[in-house]
Amino acid sequence: MKNFKENDVVIYTDREGNSFDTFVIFGNDIDSGLVHINHENLKVSPAFLELHPNAFSGNAMPFSDAYSFMLFNKLKEKYETKAEEKEAAPLYYQEPKKPLLAKAS
Repeated sequence: MKNFKENDVVIYTDREGNSFDTFVIFGNDIDSGLVHINHENLKVSPAFLELHPNAFSGNAMPFSDAYSFMLFNKLKEKYETKAEEKEAAPLYYQEPKKPLLAKAS
């Protein structure tokens, strides 16, 4: 199994044979073996991905400019913390209170 690092620039080839330059958002999901990529926010098998040739030089960046890359990382951090808070928040179920009725004789 190929392992990709977060922010690796990769080429994704879909089932129809179309190739897209994209990048890895979160990395490899250990449980499912899938890789979370930026293209349409997909989780795909590593068999559909190959490392972009420019990534071998170490100077490849997922976005064309550093400012966009910083903004994307800030957004990703924001949504990661929201998801963590949502998972950490306990869900309490409370029975609706029923009014006491007088005993009928």
